[in-house]
Amino acid sequence: MKFLLLPHLPRQDKPDHVQIRELVDYAVFAEELGFDGYGIGERHDRPAVSSAPPVILAHIAAKTSGIRLFTAVTTLGMLDPLRAFEDYSTLDNISGGRLELIIGKGGYPRSAQLFDVTPETQWARLQENYAIFRRLWTEDKVTWQGTLSRPLTDAEPLPRPYQRNLRIWHGSGSSLDSADFAARNGDPIFSSNGSGPLKRYAKLIHHYRERFAAYGHDPAAALVGAGTAGYFAARTSQEAVAKYTPAFEARLAINKRYDAGSIRYETVEEWIEHSSVLVGSPQQVIDKVLTQHAQFGHELLHIHVDGDILDRADYLDTLELFFAEIAPVLRRELPSRPLDANGSA
Repeated sequence: MKFLLLPHLPRQDKPDHVQIRELVDYAVFAEELGFDGYGIGERHDRPAVSSAPPVILAHIAAKTSGIRLFTAVTTLGMLDPLRAFEDYSTLDNISGGRLELIIGKGGYPRSAQLFDVTPETQWARLQENYAIFRRLWTEDKVTWQGTLSRPLTDAEPLPRPYQRNLRIWHGSGSSLDSADFAARNGDPIFSSNGSGPLKRYAKLIHHYRERFAAYGHDPAAALVGAGTAGYFAARTSQEAVAKYTPAFEARLAINKRYDAGSIRYETVEEWIEHSSVLVGSPQQVIDKVLTQHAQFGHELLHIHVDGDILDRADYLDTLELFFAEIAPVLRRELPSRPLDANGSA
């Protein structure tokens, strides 16, 4: 199994420049620990500060050497596809071909409103922009006439990307349409695995695999990534729950303010039992991931730690514990293919 770190910054009492700098610092630390990838999500409203993932990831590329650089996700349907290509192709070159694109239509209405994207048009815009972006990535000259995007005539997209074959993941939480879209194009899917029960995400992934084969793709080529609602491990489950509880309470307060209803549980015990969050002893975390894998068959797992709430020492300790006692077992028990589309580990 491969591991992707997504930073989570629930506090809003720090200046934006400090939060952005910390996103970069976490990436450097993630590479030092042994993470295979690091992700920056695109969001254009509070509480996030990462409205420009290619800019942040380019800085991270300059400070790291091997870790894969993910957009988790980029809302491609809200962007001009040619400009998005230019940004991400430039990033791909700067990083030496370490880009991994996860796309999604976006789940935050406030962000969509900024770009005049409505619920009625967001899905069609994502599909059309994806088609344009794919052609821009693989063709030296592109002519395009669509219905929602501006036309292109003999456009020469520059710079040419470092990776000829860019792997584009499709991010989703519950949309069967997204799963079908990924399967139709022979792309991998990344299930967010947030606050809902396991069966909700299993349904999405099972649908993806069924449609992948139905569209004529080799079922063995289907590739799944899965997320978690959070991570914190300690030597004992009691210690883990006690130290994680302040992080849960802070996230619950933020969600009630900005995204009411996205956390459905009022107690940390319910949250740990019913969501995908990984909190407990190393063996408990291993067992929960193995249980999820039995349903998902995923090869990439994202975790995030609420670093702004935890003491710095606890933050470092729990990630070091992950790679000392959890990751080696999961890598051994759940072998995975090379992470990028060109065959590099």
